[in-house]
Amino acid sequence: MRLAVAGRGVYAYTGTRAPDPALPTMLFVHGAAGDHGVFALQSRYFAWHGWNVLAVDLPGHGRSEGPALDAVAAIADWIAAVVAAAGARAAVLVGHSLGSLSVLECAARHPGVAARIALLGPAAPMPVAEDLLAAAARNDHLAYELINGWSYGPLSQLGGNRNPGLWMPGNSMRLMERTQAGVLSTDLLACHRYDGGLAAAAALACPALVIMGERDVMAPPRNAQALIGALKDARSVTIPGCGHSLMVEQPDAVLDALRRFVGASPAGR
Repeated sequence: MRLAVAGRGVYAYTGTRAPDPALPTMLFVHGAAGDHGVFALQSRYFAWHGWNVLAVDLPGHGRSEGPALDAVAAIADWIAAVVAAAGARAAVLVGHSLGSLSVLECAARHPGVAARIALLGPAAPMPVAEDLLAAAARNDHLAYELINGWSYGPLSQLGGNRNPGLWMPGNSMRLMERTQAGVLSTDLLACHRYDGGLAAAAALACPALVIMGERDVMAPPRNAQALIGALKDARSVTIPGCGHSLMVEQPDAVLDALRRFVGASPAGR
């Protein structure tokens, strides 16, 4: 699906289903150097079980026109504009990593946009290691290597993909390598500089779900505890043995947590 926001093209994967104005909407927002494909299982499932799905490519990522947005607040406002451009009612917003901060900020800044939010691999604040920031600023391939090494639990580094013959870190590397020069640096700096997470959480009125990976070293579960404590209506799930790329490493566990959070299929499907 193609949308226009601020005069620029936006791509959103709809799970191969045409939007239906009678159905509620779920919007998925990826993290740094990602695209809509990281939510392949979850987005397609909900699209075929009673939801309008918009798994977006952020500006400058995937099939969406750039430039990449350099602040969480800017991405938050862009998410609200995407929901409006799609003609959707208040949506369930699902975000991973940078996407989780952006979804949180969007729901706080634009309370009418979010019916519920789900935050995957969040932290507040979300500082980024100086060596990683420096490598990304140089467009050094080392930045991708560091992220990949830190994003998966030990058992998933060598195998474990639910699709036989596929290698999760290898797939993730190919995705990041398609990213335009400078985009990863922009994304990481947006995470690093964002300091409004706890205030946004305290201002949030809608229900929130926090999904964490037990072995996440990019955003360790301990770094999400203050955020969880600031939320008025929160539930949390920790996936055993899982790293930062939760929806890729443990897609079924993430899907199950989301299904429990949003309840029964709205169309009885």
